[in-house]
Amino acid sequence: MSFIAYYLCPRHPEAHLFDVCCEVRQPDPEGQVFTLPAWIPGSYMIREFARHIVSIRAEANGRPVALEKLDKASWRAAPCQGPLSVSYQVYAWDLSVRAAHLDRSHAFCNGTSLFLRPRGLELLPCQVHIEPPPGEDHQDWQLATSLPRDGAASWGFGRYRADSYEDLVDHPMEMGRFERVDFDVCGVPHHLVLTGQPRFHRERLARDLETLCRWQMELYGPPRLEEPYLFLVMAVGSGYGGLEHRSSTALICDRSDLPPPGLADGDYPDGYIRFLGLCSHEYFHRWNVKRIRPAAFLDQDLSSEAYTRLLWLFEGFTSYYDDLCLVRSGVISETAYLGLLGKTLTQVQKGPGRRVQSLAESSFDAWIKYYRQDENTPNAVVSYYTKGALVALCLDLALRHGSGGACSLDTLMQELWRDCGAGRGLEEEEIFARVTALGGPALGRWLRAAVSGTEELPLARHLSRFGVCLAWEAETRLPWLGLRLGSETGEARVSQVLSGSPAEQAGLAAGDILVALGGSRVTRQNLDTLLAGLTPGEPVSCHYFRHDLLAVTSLVPQAPPAEKAVLTPLRGGAARRRAWLGSPV
Repeated sequence: MSFIAYYLCPRHPEAHLFDVCCEVRQPDPEGQVFTLPAWIPGSYMIREFARHIVSIRAEANGRPVALEKLDKASWRAAPCQGPLSVSYQVYAWDLSVRAAHLDRSHAFCNGTSLFLRPRGLELLPCQVHIEPPPGEDHQDWQLATSLPRDGAASWGFGRYRADSYEDLVDHPMEMGRFERVDFDVCGVPHHLVLTGQPRFHRERLARDLETLCRWQMELYGPPRLEEPYLFLVMAVGSGYGGLEHRSSTALICDRSDLPPPGLADGDYPDGYIRFLGLCSHEYFHRWNVKRIRPAAFLDQDLSSEAYTRLLWLFEGFTSYYDDLCLVRSGVISETAYLGLLGKTLTQVQKGPGRRVQSLAESSFDAWIKYYRQDENTPNAVVSYYTKGALVALCLDLALRHGSGGACSLDTLMQELWRDCGAGRGLEEEEIFARVTALGGPALGRWLRAAVSGTEELPLARHLSRFGVCLAWEAETRLPWLGLRLGSETGEARVSQVLSGSPAEQAGLAAGDILVALGGSRVTRQNLDTLLAGLTPGEPVSCHYFRHDLLAVTSLVPQAPPAEKAVLTPLRGGAARRRAWLGSPV
């Protein structure tokens, strides 16, 4: 049977260079074309991975074959008799979950960064031969990947396989010396691999992950996923992020977010809850986006954008369930969950962009806006993660209330898994039709308006029905200017100016350096002290530098806006909250 062979070796860790080879036995007689993806599924931005190819050459039967570069990420080999081998080096110095990173301590990579795609042969199975770095210093390295073994020893280098190119690039790899945690979920093996010299409570992490993964497995029910699952975790000094795959996820986190050795049962530090929420989010994608997929994500060639208006469902609904899973599985308390929900509400409320961009627009424009943020992002963009989660909240509570508890958002997700989980693409209109069938025409119309418009969501009404009071209060007592400073120490450099704010009305802009307020010198450290001496509604002079020229304007501070969400359990509402937060329908 014909197949594509790949050879991969992190041969030069000190120079951050992978050696890769793609071998095609029966190349296109008119000249085989090879291309490298421009983006990676789950991260909707063109990243131009081909820019990291340092050198490339081709040969067949021991003789060189000419390569013609067709565009930024494609090459065509001259017509030849196979087998045709294309060998190249890839520079890997991106410490993230999206690309590749290699040094003397470890190697991490995604297939989209390394594996050329032979055009026209994408459906052929693949053999993947993976070698460790040469030399005695790397003899104890291991390999962690969800790629099926095809002769390689467990956790070892050797030969692996993939069903197709799409399958090949859906299995990230971690190589090096790592810690491993093993646990079963409903009889299915799960593994967590940690690199970065972490110190953590192994038993506690295994127990909590098993609990939240089991809840999600039972939520979706049959047909149950039986293949093993792998969490690949890079622990760093400061970092946060995740990327989903069908049988694994790649995560990056602060070392301090892991459960410390000796952590008492029932004790959940904020950082550890954040890490569990990240694991919960990416694991939920095992169903929602990796198997229940928007139609636009079927048969994507990864060379150009794949547009969809549905990221509010695939990312927003997942964001709703990531923390909900923690409370409904019993990992965190109801009080802790309401605190997390309050932070999401606050984050959305503080963004003026929610008034100008719809969730559907945010989804479609993720390629040029959400993933390419700038100083005006808060004013122009709404997050399909956070506001999408609030739409999911409203929809869940509306379904529960309207049906007397007979159905919920769980019901919708279970239907989608049953009907679309085998690979049929999901269209936007089908979601509205399904919600109409479950909750009635009015709820279907509301959902359409909620994702296509910019009206405020009826959060307080829905929450009160389930025993929770929503109130809004100011985060601070200080007068409000409506600007945000950069993270640099010392000078007060403006990073963002919010629309409609006193700072915008005064003509301040991102990049300005504030030097004096009311005649007193301004620094990042003393700005709050100076604000405490101002009175809302009374003008104050503001001196600043713009492009090295001194300017002055008049600022009129306002009373701080009430944009912090405060969620309080209603007396007598315990049973209603339990119906929502206690167990799945």
